Amino acid sequence: MSVTSRDPSRDFFFGANALVRFLPAESVLKISVVIPVINEAALIEQAIASSWAAGMHQVIVVDGGSTDGTEEIARQQKCEWLHSEPGRAVQQNAGAAFADGDLLLFLHVDTVLPVDAADQLRQAVKAPRGFGGFRQTIGHPGRLFRWIEAGNAWRIQRCGMVYGDQGLFLTRATWQELGPFPEEPLMEDYILSRRLRKRLRPILLPGPLQVDPRRWMRHGVIRQTVRNRLIATAYLAGVSPTRLAAYYRRHDR
Repeated sequence: MSVTSRDPSRDFFFGANALVRFLPAESVLKISVVIPVINEAALIEQAIASSWAAGMHQVIVVDGGSTDGTEEIARQQKCEWLHSEPGRAVQQNAGAAFADGDLLLFLHVDTVLPVDAADQLRQAVKAPRGFGGFRQTIGHPGRLFRWIEAGNAWRIQRCGMVYGDQGLFLTRATWQELGPFPEEPLMEDYILSRRLRKRLRPILLPGPLQVDPRRWMRHGVIRQTVRNRLIATAYLAGVSPTRLAAYYRRHDR
């Protein structure tokens, strides 16, 4: 796999280890979207289209071994297509290594960006180091979903935690200093957010990011929400992500 070369004159060092990049003027801030997929033929076209409609510079789809026609559909769209070992963390790291944007946005395939997402990012991200996520709207009219949306926004604002389905974004300098995702079978966004919040306060953008309710509809709203909380609690208690992954099935299984 080839990686786009970059101009080293744009980078410089503070101290021994911290690599920092000057952000360009907001009107030319380049945003690379990384979408990890496996067997997502039903949703991949929409995810790619929403990224371009939102004004992104680059759309990278990283496939972990799809067999349902995802690749054929994606290759008909305008995107960079990469193959990777399966695993969201591994796939997202591969996409980040390939990206040439000043800011990296990791997008789950079952989410749709607002049409002004790039403008929101350019207006909010001024410093070389930073990360954050978007407010969400889950595509279901039920009241419980409104509570989940509010709780997820509160988690960013009060707890400093951004999960993958909130459109986690980082500047390249932040990624170089505090990334990559830990290559675990589960909890990669949780672990990275805990690392980031020790150094930075996350940005909550208004969005809203449109989220497909398929996870909650498949497992039940309360059951899925409780399961997520229990998994996070078990991780903090010392249970490994490998063991926890057994309680969180992949969407196509």
